[in-house]
Amino acid sequence: MLKKNDIITLDIYALTTLGSGIGRSEDGMAVFVPFTACGDRIRCRILKVKSDYAYGKAEEILIPSPDRVPQDCPVYGKCGGCSLRHISYAAELRFKEQTVKDAFERIGKLSPEFLPIIENDFHDRYRNKLQMPAGLENGDIVFGFYAPHSHRIVPCHDCKLQPEIFAKIIDAVSELCAECGIFPYENNAKIGGLRHIYLRKGHYSGEICLCFVAAKDSPAYKTAALRLAEKFEQIKSVVLNINPDDTNVILGEKQRVLYGKAEISDTICGRTVSLSPKAFYQVNTLAAEKIYKQAEEFARPDGKILLDLYCGAGTIGLSMAHKVKRLIGVEIVPDAVENARKNAAANGITNAEFICADAAAAAKELNARGVRPDVIIIDPPRGGCGQSACEQIAAFGSERIVMISCNPATAARDCAYFKELGYITEKVRAADMFSRTGHVECVVGMARTKD
Repeated sequence: MLKKNDIITLDIYALTTLGSGIGRSEDGMAVFVPFTACGDRIRCRILKVKSDYAYGKAEEILIPSPDRVPQDCPVYGKCGGCSLRHISYAAELRFKEQTVKDAFERIGKLSPEFLPIIENDFHDRYRNKLQMPAGLENGDIVFGFYAPHSHRIVPCHDCKLQPEIFAKIIDAVSELCAECGIFPYENNAKIGGLRHIYLRKGHYSGEICLCFVAAKDSPAYKTAALRLAEKFEQIKSVVLNINPDDTNVILGEKQRVLYGKAEISDTICGRTVSLSPKAFYQVNTLAAEKIYKQAEEFARPDGKILLDLYCGAGTIGLSMAHKVKRLIGVEIVPDAVENARKNAAANGITNAEFICADAAAAAKELNARGVRPDVIIIDPPRGGCGQSACEQIAAFGSERIVMISCNPATAARDCAYFKELGYITEKVRAADMFSRTGHVECVVGMARTKD
């Protein structure tokens, strides 16, 4: 039996859904090893042993996989972000396609047509949003990312997935915090104030929103905001968000504008959109446009009543509004619903309405009004819809359901529910929105087969 600190030779033959390599010990036990590649032969140190699997760490690469590429980030493997920077992009795409295929065939027990993966045009610098916790290191304020499975901050002002200007702004924030008397919040001592820096950038507009997330208010944030706006002309909005609670939720309920506008503007699929810090917006604009186009092809929305569930700022439905007879968006976050309504008005879209409710309440309201959508688009959170929501969605009896999912496992599970409710999963297409990480999106087209 394996035990902790054993050193074994391991051949990596597959990857987990989040990118860790899988090998088998001599007695057949599966061993999961991060930052390895299919085809690697490694010396592996066993870190933890469970009843039927173990976790390990690569001590030495004995024979490298042909998929391996040189590492190009000084904090790779430490920051808890990227997990696939050590393999080629072609290998990453193969892995992500297989991840989606395995989920639908093994979890959902489904046999749809699998279309070729949607590639990301940019493997680096593609994100339009950044959230960094603040901390202290040798008495100086630092920003970075939490190390895996911890609240220890790995300093990293310039993440290769973020726009270069974000690094310059973070550097400037670090200097100004010291000058203005802004200190990071310390959980145990309950002192200091700054919890996170949140940045959002319009891909096409170039407009930037900077949000200080703090445990309490202070005049120092106003001073810092004005100086940052003076230094960076792309900063059009600086907001202070107050979050006094010690939770994993980053943004609090209260916020006020320190400089400029409460929202920034951008364009997606030719539509002008306004974005507040709390509004959901896809973090990779160019990839999102490709995904929305695929969703439209699956939806066939021409002349139909379209229901857009979990609609966020309304971008998916609004991208198709010119083709549909009527658009109804549903979202539970009030700020996002307000953004969606403003976005519709800004684009002269008059055939859209947005309801602030969860899926169940929206279904009840629409049924009471006698509204039956022809097509439903759903973009649920990572946990998916769940059986109850699937039943509520299927109860509309719509011709087609299109799902955009950031979690193939829950997407496959939900599609299995929809199969029991009379919907066949026709086509599935993986999409690489989060290059160099283990995350993969998928777009699913379903059609009703029975009432």
